[in-house]
Amino acid sequence: MNNVINEIMTKKIGDIIVDAPLSKYTTYRVGGTCKLLVYPKNLKKLIELMEIIDREQIKYFILGNGSNVLFSDDVYEGIIIKLDNFSNIEYLDNLVLVGAGYSLVKLSLEVAKRGLAGLEFASGIPGTVGGAVFMNAGAYNSDMKSIVKSVTVLTPDLKVISLSNEEMNFAYRESFLQHNRGFICLEVLLKLRHGEKEALEEVMKDRKLKRKRTQPLEYPSAGSVFRNPEGLFAGKLIEDLNLKGYQVGGAKISEKHANFIINVGNAKASDIKEIIDVVKEKVKEKYNITLRVEQRLVNWDE
Repeated sequence: MNNVINEIMTKKIGDIIVDAPLSKYTTYRVGGTCKLLVYPKNLKKLIELMEIIDREQIKYFILGNGSNVLFSDDVYEGIIIKLDNFSNIEYLDNLVLVGAGYSLVKLSLEVAKRGLAGLEFASGIPGTVGGAVFMNAGAYNSDMKSIVKSVTVLTPDLKVISLSNEEMNFAYRESFLQHNRGFICLEVLLKLRHGEKEALEEVMKDRKLKRKRTQPLEYPSAGSVFRNPEGLFAGKLIEDLNLKGYQVGGAKISEKHANFIINVGNAKASDIKEIIDVVKEKVKEKYNITLRVEQRLVNWDE
């Protein structure tokens, strides 16, 4: 890896951090270290980085705000790529072209101030635009599918192409990107609607107050852990099993919202993973329902 690090530095691909502690880059505040974390300066430098990764056959992971991911406590023997520099934004009437590294919360507030509607659901989702597209993030019966017009991606053979909404194969917390390794979201064209600024801001204000009442925002977490089974709510299933407050080490099922696992102090990733496994087992045993984890589990054995 030292030769790779030297090459990345020589080519001035971007800022790097060697042996970066992943707990600093994930909202759970847990995880081991990664061999190298890289912030490519621009598309040209990202392509140069991917050429090195391909040539050296190094594993890599694109990380947004780390708000929907659980890294293990082990060392990630590869490169974590952060697209924070991909933060361009352009407005054309009700169309918004925005870079993958742009904050989704920040964007939702900005478009509301411009009287553009459609992104209010995202005002409490602490991810990046690219991460939201990857996961088809959503809330309040809306999601990215409803506003994405097209997505510019870097393909596995390092070509830049545009994928339409239909080609993105959006579904509940699903997208084309999840099932096609090597495609990297670069920027997104959103199609919003004209609305009244004051009304939009009022909706977002009300929802913020509701989140404070119903979600454990005072603790590190990664939001909803499990996807809702069709017609049901994962949190209700977990609550009915009296698992609120269930704790392993420094990790705990929130007493405010049963579909949140919170870091109440020095939790390890393995503590969180153990709770996930226990919940899945108990829900399967009681209801014969296999819960699907919404968050991405990275660098685990299985």
